[in-house]
Amino acid sequence: MHSVRMAYLLWLPSLFGFSGLHRFYLGKFGTGLLFFFTGGLFGLGTLYDAFTLPDQVREARLKSRYSAALEASDREFLRRLGINAPAGSSEGRTRETVEHVILRTAKKNRGVATPAEVALEGGISTDEARQHLDSLVDKGVAELRVRRAGGSLVYVLPDFLDPGVEESLESF
Repeated sequence: MHSVRMAYLLWLPSLFGFSGLHRFYLGKFGTGLLFFFTGGLFGLGTLYDAFTLPDQVREARLKSRYSAALEASDREFLRRLGINAPAGSSEGRTRETVEHVILRTAKKNRGVATPAEVALEGGISTDEARQHLDSLVDKGVAELRVRRAGGSLVYVLPDFLDPGVEESLESF
């Protein structure tokens, strides 16, 4: 986080002709170079910065916060799409498979998953979720059952099935 004290410490050499350090510190690289090569705009910019430095620090802090908030919202957006992005890194983004979303959903729901839950969890359509669930049934990893209460179809993954949940389901 930027501090006013540090900005003024870096501004101080401007009084002796070495200008622009405080601007580099605040992320203003273009004007930092301009100040460096022109002696702080021939001293006028140095004088201006003496009075406006607290506001410039506040602006740099806001910019940092906005940037951090945007990165966080980008990570959340990617997570909803089913893409894992490590915090603070745009490298190594890997797409989470729908099968992994199904397994995570079933584990969270004590062995039961529905197309709507998988679609919501993975950010995909319910039709796509149903196709992937059906393929797991075809592979013998999941079973299709009916809930006694309500009669809705659910996909059961026996590896995660809780005995208490199994009593509320009917087999075909």
